[in-house]
Amino acid sequence: MLFISQPLPPSAKAHMESQFTFLSELSKQLFNTAQKINELNIQVAQTVMQETLASTREVMAAQNPYEALSIAASQVPPAAEKLRAYQQHLNDIAARTQVDLAKTAETHVPATARTASALADEVARRANEETQKATQRQKATLDKIATPLTKPDGGKGSTANVH
Repeated sequence: MLFISQPLPPSAKAHMESQFTFLSELSKQLFNTAQKINELNIQVAQTVMQETLASTREVMAAQNPYEALSIAASQVPPAAEKLRAYQQHLNDIAARTQVDLAKTAETHVPATARTASALADEVARRANEETQKATQRQKATLDKIATPLTKPDGGKGSTANVH
């Protein structure tokens, strides 16, 4: 059993470092993905705002309601195409992120598994040692308790003078 007062075994330190490196890489990739999505959203918001202002100007400049309606209707297909392009960009970001996360896992999981195995071996070895020590202490205690009953003359080998 690992006690607080005992120094951290090298296998535990290596395992913690391996996990930290793995989680750090995953965090960086997820942060980069969030950043890409935010940049895409900002770009889309700017484009939508500019196009909305331009369309509004065109509609307001129309000579009659039919022309205004025609101008507004002509904006629908490009807007649908832009929405499809936005969804495609999101899908591309998600696919790249998935590939990057898989590569990171492929790189770090074997090392983390190795360090976890080494840590488990170390804990098992220490537990075995502690169990043996505890067994020896119990045996020594039982021997001390049993010794006065079997050797009352101070251990000279005679039990004939017991009254």
